Amino acid sequence: MSRLIQIENQTTVRNRNRRSIAELLRLLMQKPSFDEEARDMAATIVLLLTEIYQGVEQSAVAWEKKDYWLKAERFMREWRWTLEVAADMDDVIRHEAWDLLPELLADLYPRFDDLKIKSLTRDASLWRGGHQRLLAESPIQYPW
Repeated sequence: MSRLIQIENQTTVRNRNRRSIAELLRLLMQKPSFDEEARDMAATIVLLLTEIYQGVEQSAVAWEKKDYWLKAERFMREWRWTLEVAADMDDVIRHEAWDLLPELLADLYPRFDDLKIKSLTRDASLWRGGHQRLLAESPIQYPW
């Protein structure tokens, strides 16, 4: 059996997802009303946050195998907010409580203010159908 080689490491995936979320937040803030496209964008943010957390878990498991327990625990604690926010947003989206979403997005925005976006590089194919993809998956369990 041959080894599986990953081309992209988790840091690259995490940074790409953070950039995508920052752009989606910017686009959502510019929308005058919450339409179907905005729902897709919000659902895509949930999916991207979940992917970030899964990557963090993979990195932590690798560090634990090397006996870097403290580093792994600190890293997990540092990124735990991604799972918490994803679970909150997932719950809001599944129960169609759209009036609660702007507050969650406003709380999320400071986590991405270190990314300076001069031009939008993501196209609509990133978030198109995101709402349906999210609803097709099982709900995110709260981490507490």
